Amino acid sequence: MAIFSKTCEYAIRAVFYIAHTSNKGHKTGIKDIAAGIDSPELYLAKILQNLSKQGIISSSKGPNGGFYIQESSLTKPLSDIVEAVDGNGLFYGCALGLSQCSEVNPCPLHHQFKSIRDQIHQVLRQTTIGEFNEELINGLFSLKK
Repeated sequence: MAIFSKTCEYAIRAVFYIAHTSNKGHKTGIKDIAAGIDSPELYLAKILQNLSKQGIISSSKGPNGGFYIQESSLTKPLSDIVEAVDGNGLFYGCALGLSQCSEVNPCPLHHQFKSIRDQIHQVLRQTTIGEFNEELINGLFSLKK
């Protein structure tokens, strides 16, 4: 079971891939990114367009164009990617999807889920894109299934 939507999974993997290739000073095309993370190209193109609008990655057009990540974006937390793609429901939403769930009016899973949800949010807020990039550079992680 995944905690992220499929769109969010592709977004996170794509950002890591782009950060890894940007480390070598390259801009990467959509075909290479899609192949590198096992993602459908057209679907990924929409995701990357959104991430670019959100300022998480950058892109340039033309024969030497492609996607890249600026040094300053390496300090962004992973939670920025999740929120750019899926909003903040993972961090603040109800486990049962109830709109009225709150501390005052909790659902049956509210207190247990809140603890888990807060831990996930903390991990994603405290972990930067650059931290994972270091692990990729060192060959400790893979982006393919």
